[in-house]
Amino acid sequence: MSEHQNDLRERTTNFALRIVRMYTSLPKTTAAQVLGKQVLRSGTSVGAQFRESQRAKSDADFINKLEGCLQEADETAYWLELLVKSDIVPAIKIESLRKEADEIIAILVTIVTKVKKRINKL
Repeated sequence: MSEHQNDLRERTTNFALRIVRMYTSLPKTTAAQVLGKQVLRSGTSVGAQFRESQRAKSDADFINKLEGCLQEADETAYWLELLVKSDIVPAIKIESLRKEADEIIAILVTIVTKVKKRINKL
């Protein structure tokens, strides 16, 4: 596994842990818990899906698994945005978490794009 892959593996694990901590700090209202469970599911899935991608059997399988990871990361960004827009969580409280989601999405898009370009050159 390359240094970049190790870094992303660690980042997605830390991201999941931060999502868990954020979820446990949410108010116990129905709306907060429903949105919180959505972000908990998608946010913790990012790292799991990234790990799956590292065991891909081919470039196509790798892309497929990474695109699943990307979907979960994008969904997480959506739920975080909704927590803020619904006034459940102050924007400042989860700003760094939203920034990390955006950075993970950007990294995944870059990886998928590079692999697709490499495949098309073959």
